[in-house]
Amino acid sequence: MRVDTDRIVNTNATALLQRGEAAIREGDSHFDLSNVQRCDSSAVALLLAWERAARERGVRLEFAGVPASLRSLAKLYGVDVLIPTDGTR
Repeated sequence: MRVDTDRIVNTNATALLQRGEAAIREGDSHFDLSNVQRCDSSAVALLLAWERAARERGVRLEFAGVPASLRSLAKLYGVDVLIPTDGTR
């Protein structure tokens, strides 16, 4: 799934959660966040929720193009090891 927004913030996290869960149900396991330029802590919660939804279905997710700001937030909260990324950006 390509995240087609330039921001993941509290105001759009719920819609993105639903879109991602639908993609996971359809078998998508690669999430491209390369368009994301701005995020807040809801982005970390969103990725963890997608991970949980995938795990419940026995799917392993990979996140590509994760912005440095989001990786930094995940590290700050101590959950960076729970979010598999390609290490880019």
